[in-house]
Amino acid sequence: MLVKLFSSAVYGINATSITIEVNIFQGIKYFIVGLPDNAVKESLQRIESTLKTNGFKMPLQKVIINLAPADIKKEGSSYDLPIAIGILAASGQMNCTNFTDYLILGELSLDGLIQPVRGILPIALQAKEEKIKNLIVPAYNAREAAVVDGINVFAAERFIDVVNFLDGKGELPLVKVNIEEEFEQTFNKYDINFSDVKGQDNVKRALEIAAAGGHNVLMIGPPGAGKTMLAKRIPTILPPLTIEEALETTKIHSVAGLIEKNGTLVKTRPFRSPHHTISDVALVGGGTYPQPGEISIAHNGVLFLDELPEFKRSVLEVLRQPLEDRVVTISRAKFSIEYPASFMLVASMNPCPCGYYNHPEKECVCTPGMRQKYLSKISGPLLDRIDIHLEVVPVPFEKLSTYNVKTETSEQIRERVVKARKIQQERYKNIENVYCNSQINGKLLQKFAQPDKVGLELLKNAMNKFNLSARAYDRILKLARTIADLAESEQILPEHVAEAIQYRCLDREDWIG
Repeated sequence: MLVKLFSSAVYGINATSITIEVNIFQGIKYFIVGLPDNAVKESLQRIESTLKTNGFKMPLQKVIINLAPADIKKEGSSYDLPIAIGILAASGQMNCTNFTDYLILGELSLDGLIQPVRGILPIALQAKEEKIKNLIVPAYNAREAAVVDGINVFAAERFIDVVNFLDGKGELPLVKVNIEEEFEQTFNKYDINFSDVKGQDNVKRALEIAAAGGHNVLMIGPPGAGKTMLAKRIPTILPPLTIEEALETTKIHSVAGLIEKNGTLVKTRPFRSPHHTISDVALVGGGTYPQPGEISIAHNGVLFLDELPEFKRSVLEVLRQPLEDRVVTISRAKFSIEYPASFMLVASMNPCPCGYYNHPEKECVCTPGMRQKYLSKISGPLLDRIDIHLEVVPVPFEKLSTYNVKTETSEQIRERVVKARKIQQERYKNIENVYCNSQINGKLLQKFAQPDKVGLELLKNAMNKFNLSARAYDRILKLARTIADLAESEQILPEHVAEAIQYRCLDREDWIG
């Protein structure tokens, strides 16, 4: 008897419906067709053990299982549960044979326990779009699927429970999540705060500007100056995630298998800090079975690259296109997958191999040639995409040892950042794919980021005096626009330009000595 069930497959961060057809004839052997990978082919052994453990039997006949559409490669173990249900229904071992209202997925253990699978959230969104009413998923993933309203999500822990439920002999827990209430209660909760930072007022000001305009940052300073500590606190001053951003971010984390048990939405902006030994594929995504890389997992958050010159040159160069386009496309011979990659790049580095160039107390032992060689590990095109070059100096003992001095909290800084972002959203509301000042260029720069005559004269003098490069011109204007927004000024004033100029230290030809 022919039985049809419905499951789903994830490609990129979107899901595609899969129809599972099971038919049993006279003969021998079992066949899975429809471009299954090894994990799908091996499901028959897991299914056979599950059936026997739970009091059923594997048919001693010819079993053909088709995964349609047949021209899309099927990967992973999420088809175990629907295939096993299909075999029972086709062999007459259960009464229910009509599964049109259900989308079923889950991996089976040999004893019939249902294991979690990846990509539940995009699958649930696809099910809602296709008007499928009921979703049977592993209990581990149920709350993640339940953030999508309009569908019934049933949590399954054991295979026999699913069989009894579909046969009308038992019940499965129906999982509900009030996503707005949960999101509002727990979002933007951090254990760290900018109030923990002693001194570094100029650095905190620069990071506030970076957060307000979505600008990429490179911090340069000796070991122990606080670069990593400051970088880890940047998410605490970024605007809170909207529910739409949280859904998009959670889809990526779901596909990457990063959602914890009983997890729902990602409620805080991601902060990813890969080690400098990371490979190209791990950073941008891809692989034999494409998965999102670190830049996509950091979508809507911060990607922190500590000790930037220690990364392989090829790894850094693959960042150039995603930084510009805010998406990364993984291409293969028969298909291509696009992952979102709209992140804020924050990097840190020592100024030279010994780490003590420009240190107020310790003497640098590097020659100018050594310093230049060290800096040249970072290419000009990559530096061109970093708006703020920030020098971080060590905090003196007097400031470190004071405990009664009040400093601004992350909440106070974030309040100003949110106001500046709202100004930018209003300004660019009719411009596609532009949401903050860091994303403008060309005509938009001329339209929205032009200072008055005094400001232009100041910028001209600075470029001549400090030998600033031509690429610094656009970056300074973008920064000045953000500084003006923080000051709630419609016009870019000379003091805004002056502050922006000081954040381009690597463009000064005399900086490295």
